[in-house]
Amino acid sequence: MSGVTGRLWGVGLGPGDPELVTVKAARLIGAADVIAFHSARHGRSIARSVAAPYLTEGQLEEHLVYPLTTETTDHPGGYQGAMDDFYADCAARLAAHLDAGRNVVVLAEGDPLFYGSYMHMHKRLAGRYPCEVVPGVTSVSAAAAVLGRPLCERDEILTVLPGTLPPDVLADRLRNTDAAAVMKLGRTFAGVREAFELAGRADEAWYVERATTEQQRTAPLAEVDPDQVPYFSLALLPSPINNAFSAPGPKTETDGSVTVVGLGPAGPEWMTPEVRAAIATADDLIGYGPYVDRLPDRARQRKHGSDNRVESERAAFALDLARKGSQVVVVSSGDPGVFAMASAVTEVASEPEYADIAVRVLPGMTAAQAVASRVGAPLGHDYCVLSLSDRLKPWEVIAERLTAAAQADLAIAIYNPASKSRTWQVAATRDLLLEHRSPETPVVIGRDVGGAAESITVTTLSEIDPAQVDMRCLLLIGSSQTRTMPRPAGPLVFTPRRYPATGSEPAPEAG
Repeated sequence: MSGVTGRLWGVGLGPGDPELVTVKAARLIGAADVIAFHSARHGRSIARSVAAPYLTEGQLEEHLVYPLTTETTDHPGGYQGAMDDFYADCAARLAAHLDAGRNVVVLAEGDPLFYGSYMHMHKRLAGRYPCEVVPGVTSVSAAAAVLGRPLCERDEILTVLPGTLPPDVLADRLRNTDAAAVMKLGRTFAGVREAFELAGRADEAWYVERATTEQQRTAPLAEVDPDQVPYFSLALLPSPINNAFSAPGPKTETDGSVTVVGLGPAGPEWMTPEVRAAIATADDLIGYGPYVDRLPDRARQRKHGSDNRVESERAAFALDLARKGSQVVVVSSGDPGVFAMASAVTEVASEPEYADIAVRVLPGMTAAQAVASRVGAPLGHDYCVLSLSDRLKPWEVIAERLTAAAQADLAIAIYNPASKSRTWQVAATRDLLLEHRSPETPVVIGRDVGGAAESITVTTLSEIDPAQVDMRCLLLIGSSQTRTMPRPAGPLVFTPRRYPATGSEPAPEAG
């Protein structure tokens, strides 16, 4: 290379509307000696069609045709090898013009360095020739604009993701961000939608196709037919602050609310999409410290963890924040209505000073169902739920209720069987129930179900070892009809739907 060379320009054209091409981009396109653009083998170039109003007579055109897009290849280096050879050939073609002193503009939809083909020319030529990149409006910005929904606000985090990621990996990223844009749809759309569903955020997401063009289409992500999704589309998860988008205005004291949610017994896979959506839009998250710690950190959200013995104080704190305009989520493990925060919040909310605060409760998977599912269906017939904690009610009341449940021949789910300071109630419960139940009554001890330390023990009422039971356990005590069936993969425990004393047909199954 000798003498004066041409100059290389990577020019962003924006998302598709020719009127969104910048003034600088339009000037450079009109003045260039050579216009280079990419297309698939069908030959139609979106980039050239957008730039067409700015082209001038006498310009040379370099049509860079991809050798393949999604199909297979017999190239010895596979798909990547074929593409590397293609980019090397394109760079050589452009270098010939530059060496001849011609200025070359490479057209790029959106922004040249945002998932754009131009970057492959830039990497190969920018160190050899004078080069400049002209930014363009990205498809992400265009999608937010056509939806009329803010991308992110205040300290929110926006994550841009390729739809080519595996659904489980993509779901994990979606769980841990405020807002997101997922690019490269087309054939990946079914997997992308699955990821949004796994993350519990499908109801928040939007689909945008060919934004700002005459072929523009928008729809809720859940309503889109996967067979009708082109490559030039994206999935958008807008700012959760603006999820229920409305005209801006000052907050009033009645704008705040308290939502009590159940996280399920363990990790994020136990959480319902409804609960995920509520957490994502919250300003403040309140709960027992270890439960709050299970939630991802978001810069715009405030976390308030506290001790597990201050439920009323926690509820009042949540309601006071809501009275100041905050969207508050109070978290419980399992289901919030089962020995958890829903009762505390609704009790405090019944006081006159909180009469104007909206309170709702969102259910979660409770520990009794989680433990039962690990062994079959021990709660398949009538059962009751009891707590052995005597912190808020005396042991005499607990004993009376255990006796009543035993006399009624109900299966029993026992929460809070023991703690560091309560170690004798399990043995006392066993002895009391043995007055009414067979020693061979099946018992299931579930510990940390869904967590890393999960264990399931199937034993009998007479063989319960109180030393095995701690505050992370839940007990299921069978009725007289509960059966344990040995199986190679572990015992199957179930309570039949038919109760022999009645001889009646089983009731229709609930929906």
